[in-house]
Amino acid sequence: MFGAGLGLWSALLAGGAETPAQPPAPTVVSGTEDPGQLAGALLSRLLPTTLLLVGEQHDAPEHQALQRELVQQLAERRQLGALVLEMSEAGAHTSDLPSQASETQVREALRWSDGQGGWPWPTYGPVVMAAVRAGVPVHGGNLPRADMRAAMGTETLDGLLPAEALERQRAAIREGHCDLLPAPQIAPMTRIQIARDQAMARTAAAAVRPGQTVLLVAGNGHVQRDLGVPLHLPPDLAHRVVVALARPEADVQEAAGQTLPTADVVWRSPPRAPRDYCSEMKRSLGR
Repeated sequence: MFGAGLGLWSALLAGGAETPAQPPAPTVVSGTEDPGQLAGALLSRLLPTTLLLVGEQHDAPEHQALQRELVQQLAERRQLGALVLEMSEAGAHTSDLPSQASETQVREALRWSDGQGGWPWPTYGPVVMAAVRAGVPVHGGNLPRADMRAAMGTETLDGLLPAEALERQRAAIREGHCDLLPAPQIAPMTRIQIARDQAMARTAAAAVRPGQTVLLVAGNGHVQRDLGVPLHLPPDLAHRVVVALARPEADVQEAAGQTLPTADVVWRSPPRAPRDYCSEMKRSLGR
């Protein structure tokens, strides 16, 4: 940590608030912090901006707590134009619901399902409902499942990323599937990832309101400037990026000289306990 709250504020407040043409190295903050204080420091550092992309590690509750605080503080300032989520499909939204809509009505509007690999409502419901209660529309941003097969065969998606970024995306797909995915499926699965980023970028750009900020919440890989959603935004759309890390190996990777994610701020929250997802996947496949 940067010396309790004072260090956090001094780290985050350094520098201007405009989106730079050539982003500098990210500001790195680490340790346990009150989510309200962290959210306030981030907004003081990063506003004004048309779009604020906030990444997360999906199993880190501290990250969702920060997101809720960002929603509430932006709404209190009347600066929150919309909330866009990876966790709901593009085309789903709460724009037609009143601020006192029930959670059941909100889930129906967002076509939210916990089952069959869906996102857990208890994890993200507080973030969503904070926006709804503030009268702010919530938009699903992710590629609809029905469009995934078409994306897999759309080779033009490969050309939307620089060659180096495309290879990184393919490596991430390979590693994310624990090297169990057959080689011919790597490129098609990568196209789904690119199409997801493209869908979220379109949704966020369409939700822009003059003088306000759209908040986009997604996994860290989706928000990185040189890899995800920012590559598909209109070139004149000002945006800032926060990446949140909770992985146990963060210290080791940085010590080894590996590059930090491309972002304005990287928050290293308390690490989560290691979990062997690959062993779990192999067991589920009978390997």
